[in-house]
Amino acid sequence: MTAQSAEKGRASAAAPIAAILEALGRFPLSIVELLLRIGVGAVFFKSGLNKTDNWELIVSLFADEYKVPVLSPELAASLGTFNELLMPVLLVLGLAARPAAAALLCMTFVIQVFVYPGNWTEHLFWAAALLYVLTRGPGQLSLDHLIRQRFLG
Repeated sequence: MTAQSAEKGRASAAAPIAAILEALGRFPLSIVELLLRIGVGAVFFKSGLNKTDNWELIVSLFADEYKVPVLSPELAASLGTFNELLMPVLLVLGLAARPAAAALLCMTFVIQVFVYPGNWTEHLFWAAALLYVLTRGPGQLSLDHLIRQRFLG
């Protein structure tokens, strides 16, 4: 086998892989961005809904288990619940998505450091999705994008 025929063999074997990679590269990034927002938003929203079931229990959890420093358990529970119900909705809609991502990223940091440090792998996924939205924006499938197009051209 000559060097030229060996090169042709490698090129023909790599062609299907190159075609697959090229097809995957055409998958709309806007869908990936929307799925990231929905995925992390759902986690926080579900947590917020769970906090509305039994308020006394939630306040006692903030006092005994979560132990967020500086804030009283009542204030921490109120702020946490408010943020977990509002920010995910904004994030999923892509409305004020960057501030919403920043707020949820701060919550993720607090949860990681003070509440459940052992769940760092889960928190890492949340942080990665939120950092993407914070640094790149929510993408084309968002109200922010529509507003930007309408008013900023």
